[in-house]
Amino acid sequence: MAFLRATPARRPVHGLLVAAATFALAGCETTTNLMTKQGTGAAEIDSASTEAHEANLASLNDVVRRNPNSAEPYNTRGVAYARIGKFQEAIADFNQSIKISPDNAAALTNRALAYRQVNRNDAALSDFNRAIAVDPNHAPAYLGRANLLRAQGNLSDARADLDQAIKLNPESAQAFHARGLIYQREGNHAQAITDFDNAIDRNPFAGPPYQARGQSLLAIGKPDKAIEDFNAALNVDNKNADAWAGLGLAYEKSGNRAKALESYQRALVFDPNNQLAKDGAARAARS
Repeated sequence: MAFLRATPARRPVHGLLVAAATFALAGCETTTNLMTKQGTGAAEIDSASTEAHEANLASLNDVVRRNPNSAEPYNTRGVAYARIGKFQEAIADFNQSIKISPDNAAALTNRALAYRQVNRNDAALSDFNRAIAVDPNHAPAYLGRANLLRAQGNLSDARADLDQAIKLNPESAQAFHARGLIYQREGNHAQAITDFDNAIDRNPFAGPPYQARGQSLLAIGKPDKAIEDFNAALNVDNKNADAWAGLGLAYEKSGNRAKALESYQRALVFDPNNQLAKDGAARAARS
């Protein structure tokens, strides 16, 4: 599980020129037996060049030095650290931001997401709760808490949080995707597909909603449409072993054994331990 790019908050905190930044946690947890990995996932850590990150951090260090009593520069630098996987440094900056401004919902949410990265889920839940208490309209806190609750198996409370996140931010592709995963886990594939449709409408360039929708389409007996979705997911990331395995299963269910075997084999190139691909390749080889 890793952070997406940071996104600016809708309004500055305490009138600062530096916009508040909040991580957007994606909901790409796989929830059915079609996929083998059960992460709590989000998109990859930012892959920009080392030089670009160093230049950005140098600039942010200068802002912090010039504004040592301002909460927002620490929050913004914390986001930058988290984007490159330096979560302890990020937490230290979020700590300082919260010390200066205890009611900063963005910094509380960011610290919660960073705590999740270092397996401090109790601390993360506490921060999500606190962020919502100080700002009941802060949609990212509901989304982050929902993803944590979902990972812990508390689907009812997670869905309630996602309902609220969507009410506050109807354009949140991540919230629709995350809620679709809950419906999918519960076997309500029709509602899951509707939520995945909404996620894709809002962000057609993210792969996980296509992959998730492909799973639900397979579950309701529509392998041809599932093939389209798994291919769309692979257009985003052609090294995604789970998407290759899902594509193999979709081809297998549509009766195309040759394409199924080819897809399973591609999955095994990227993940030799992918059980779905291993089982599927064995079936295809026997037929």
